[in-house]
Amino acid sequence: MGASLPALFRRPAVLWSTLALALAAAVVTVLLVVPGADDGAADGNGDYLDAGLPIAERVEDLLGRMTIEEKVGQMTQVTVGALEGSPSDVAEYGIGSLLNGGSEALFDTAEDWAAMIDGHQAEAMETRLGIPLMYGIDAVHGNTAIPGAVVFPHNIGLGAAHDADLAGRAAEVTAAETRAAGIHWTFAPCVCVARDSRWGRTYESYGEDPGLAIEYAGPVVEGYQGEDLSANTSVLATAKHYVADGGTAYGTSTTGDYTLDQGVTTISEEELRAIHLAPFQAAVDAGVGSVMASFSSNDLGEGPLKNHADEYLITEVLKGELGFEGIVVSDWQAVDQVSADYAEAVRTSINAGIDMVMVPFEYRQFISTLLSEVESGAVSEDRIDDAVSRILTQKFALGLFEQPYADTTGAAAIGSDEHRQVAREAAAASQTLLRNDGDLLPLTGTETIYVAGSGADSIGRQTGGWTASWQGSLNPPTEGTTILAGIQEVAPDAAVTFSEDASEPLAGADVGIVVVAEDPYAEGVGDAGAGEHDMAVSEDDAAAIHTVCAAVDCVVIVVSGRPIEIEAHLDGVDALVAAWLPGSEGAGVADPLFGATPYDGRLPVSWPRRIADEPLNVGDADYDPLFAYGFGLQAA
Repeated sequence: MGASLPALFRRPAVLWSTLALALAAAVVTVLLVVPGADDGAADGNGDYLDAGLPIAERVEDLLGRMTIEEKVGQMTQVTVGALEGSPSDVAEYGIGSLLNGGSEALFDTAEDWAAMIDGHQAEAMETRLGIPLMYGIDAVHGNTAIPGAVVFPHNIGLGAAHDADLAGRAAEVTAAETRAAGIHWTFAPCVCVARDSRWGRTYESYGEDPGLAIEYAGPVVEGYQGEDLSANTSVLATAKHYVADGGTAYGTSTTGDYTLDQGVTTISEEELRAIHLAPFQAAVDAGVGSVMASFSSNDLGEGPLKNHADEYLITEVLKGELGFEGIVVSDWQAVDQVSADYAEAVRTSINAGIDMVMVPFEYRQFISTLLSEVESGAVSEDRIDDAVSRILTQKFALGLFEQPYADTTGAAAIGSDEHRQVAREAAAASQTLLRNDGDLLPLTGTETIYVAGSGADSIGRQTGGWTASWQGSLNPPTEGTTILAGIQEVAPDAAVTFSEDASEPLAGADVGIVVVAEDPYAEGVGDAGAGEHDMAVSEDDAAAIHTVCAAVDCVVIVVSGRPIEIEAHLDGVDALVAAWLPGSEGAGVADPLFGATPYDGRLPVSWPRRIADEPLNVGDADYDPLFAYGFGLQAA
């Protein structure tokens, strides 16, 4: 996802606030003047508005008042950019949810975000029944759509920390910094199990062992959703991508766009359940409010079948066997991939159990198509009622019928020192020490230090993908501390020289630190080049390693979302650290470097000698990694 918001919605916050209040007042006036009107105003006084009733009774009452058009509207999720020039379509079509693709940083403040969302919410509140909409975003490692928000390590780093409670605290902060902007729903956590590190979403996984995802799913879901989903510190969580997206085989793309991200997982059902399904059970047990279906396909022995079309896995297993009662939401335009015949794609996906469709652009076509399918009997009204009941249940749980508009009282805490401390702790805990010859680490902090490498002074590289945009950026509008600045902060008595390409003289240096890094990416196989896969050290970073480590004792720090091919560059390297994608708090990388915290990280994935060794997982026959799953040294 990566859609940008059109100019229409970049208006000053005050305009949207005024619109929201005016429209809300108009609704209240209508209800007060004509409380007994038969044209729908009477519905505005229905039992579903009684907050004292159980949610199930409110859902039943509201569902009984809805037309089929209103129900199908609730099943429709639209990217906000598609409403350019047509903001009234929220009311006209009764749209149930909005999102912005790729979590673009469209506004600088939570208040501006809230004003935009409230403007759309005011449209939703104009409808006959006044059903509020939900706004969703990919706040997968912090609400990176706000430049001042805290950015946490991606999941692969949290997995290296082996601390599920810490990951839960990160989710709590993310939830608070997301809901304060008027956003109700995050498409996280990914409870995927990465079985091939060539997968471009490896960094969204906690690791290759399902045990990690199982352990983390509960605390992270609970961190997002809190004890009370209606609180202004809670957001609806999404377990994704259902199911087995991390098991897709290289070269099996069904779309031609990606060679791994949207491929096929060929697996027995027993293995699928043990490796990929089990984390979803943990998320369901924790009360997760939504599950996102995967672009990928599964072949359980009868040929590939798109997850979005798999009635057995969605309806029988997830909703039936696992007891999931929340919303199954599609991925971005993923329903379109089910069939070249759009009507068939919609019919098949809804009948399979998809409740809300992330359309995201052609919402009029989706609505008219689904209505036609219901009218023909190809999709039953019972299936529609099940989907809408699930959607309404979460809207009631979020408290949107009582308070549809944003509560921004928590905005002052966005990017606070307290929140950043949690991110720094998480970054430090994720640092994984892979080599420490001569006990070089920890450093004393009094050395003359020469720092080089592309990752040393780059917020964009250390935050990675899904940071202010889908793919991330070398220069995201994100506040934070680079690793270089973190070194200077943690070791103020050290004399630090920085030369990214190691072109400055090293004379007088006691130790060198070379921070090598991947450029940001999001999905596919890392979206590198023209679809080429690349888990290699760049030529410039390789040259920096050679120059620095040939001259002085040196530490190489790897900033990446997955293992990279490093063995050929280790001659002369005394210490090697996997920093993963540490987020906005580079001081967390420096803390264990200078002994402020210990090196406790352990590899959540096996580290191959060569890219060609993938897929590589602990327990494989002829298992011969450069560093094994679970490996991690502790500094003396």
